[in-house]
Amino acid sequence: MNEPLHYMTILELSDLIKRGEISPVEVTEAQLARIEAIDGRLKSYATIMAEQAMEEARLAEAEIVRGGHRGHLHGIPVAVKDLCYTKGVRTMGGCQVLADHVPDFDATVVERFRESGAIMLGKLNLTEGAMAGYNPNFPIPENPWAEAHWPGASSSGSGAATAAGLAYATLGSDTGGSIRHPAAVCGTVGLKPTWGRVSRHGVLDLAQSLDHVGPLTRSAADAGIVMQAISGADPSDPTTLIEPTPDMLAGLKVGVRGLRVGWDARFSFEDLKPDFAAAVEAAVMVMGELGAEIVPVRMPARLREYLEAWPVLCAAEAADAHRDYFPERANDYGPWFREWLVRGAGLKAADYARGQEARHACNGELRRTMAEIDVLACPSTPRSAYPYTEEQAYGPIPTDRDPWDSRFTVPMDYAGLPTISLPCGLNLDDLPLSLQFIGHPRSEPLLIQVGAAFESATEWHRLHPPGW
Repeated sequence: MNEPLHYMTILELSDLIKRGEISPVEVTEAQLARIEAIDGRLKSYATIMAEQAMEEARLAEAEIVRGGHRGHLHGIPVAVKDLCYTKGVRTMGGCQVLADHVPDFDATVVERFRESGAIMLGKLNLTEGAMAGYNPNFPIPENPWAEAHWPGASSSGSGAATAAGLAYATLGSDTGGSIRHPAAVCGTVGLKPTWGRVSRHGVLDLAQSLDHVGPLTRSAADAGIVMQAISGADPSDPTTLIEPTPDMLAGLKVGVRGLRVGWDARFSFEDLKPDFAAAVEAAVMVMGELGAEIVPVRMPARLREYLEAWPVLCAAEAADAHRDYFPERANDYGPWFREWLVRGAGLKAADYARGQEARHACNGELRRTMAEIDVLACPSTPRSAYPYTEEQAYGPIPTDRDPWDSRFTVPMDYAGLPTISLPCGLNLDDLPLSLQFIGHPRSEPLLIQVGAAFESATEWHRLHPPGW
């Protein structure tokens, strides 16, 4: 083993489990012990399902010994963002109004994890309602690379747990960037799928037309393994794609020779610190060295205008999602999310219609930008992890909140495009930096192929936060 057990990839560990060199029980015991030892500081978990995890591990071990190995996830400990329903286990979504909410069924993604033989370690902390601020009754996950630094907003517990070796894969959700932001600032891989690729049945809504569910892992291959397990049509979610799920790992060793990688340097570098810009540019050049063609493109000229529509769409849909509790229980919400719901409830149908018009215009322009390329490259986030106080985390919403800060993420949520975020360096403070590749609809296997090729030429995904 080149890595400590808790930092191994799923691909590495599953091979050992299949050969009987280590058992799911041993792995799960080690993960639970590590969670107990360090998560009191990291606060990535909202609920630890220790007894259930050990029961599942013993079952997996018995199945594998009998020759019933199901695949890469069999016996692998994982965790899910606490938006995902788990039967008999509270699902709170970071909301005080849901503190006693115990579902009587599993979300489809949880069900599919179980079908794959994965071991469910627990539920992960997040911002209230999966927006940007936390409820004061809930803890703020720490960024394992630097405590009291931004952990990436909504799926922060997922990013922290994956980065610190507290689960081999986690699920997050992405409405405006909340798979990619925590992946970027916590130094992990994040894969936001095509909208409809993964069922949202049993996943608490923030904004239904924008929400995506996807994995955070420590390699591109691992992201593909999880995507293979959780993807596919679901009769309980009529928005899911009906086509069969492709082989997510088909291109792992194919490379990128001949692929056309779109690159808008001006867009990517705007407001980026020099060390971040240099790392991203070097990462794109790696793709050229691997045989890809770097193709200059131009992002939509009216992008700044289009981004102004995201708060309208998200707030309006969030107010609808919380109509059973808001405004009747407004005082149970934290300052950040309560203000967001007030904004959403105050919008008019015409406001929402104009927002959708801007969204569709953005999607059309983005299609033209990507018409002659296979993937588009840009940073995953405009900033690396930065100092983050409780006042910022708990709210109210800052008056200087700028939609332009989401320029690398929101357009892909508008269009439902798949993306993969990959560690691509460290800044001058030794904090992670991240490169994002954006694909055409249904192109997750290509993105995993691109990610694996980049990882074959670099070692950034092998770096781990110091001190844990």
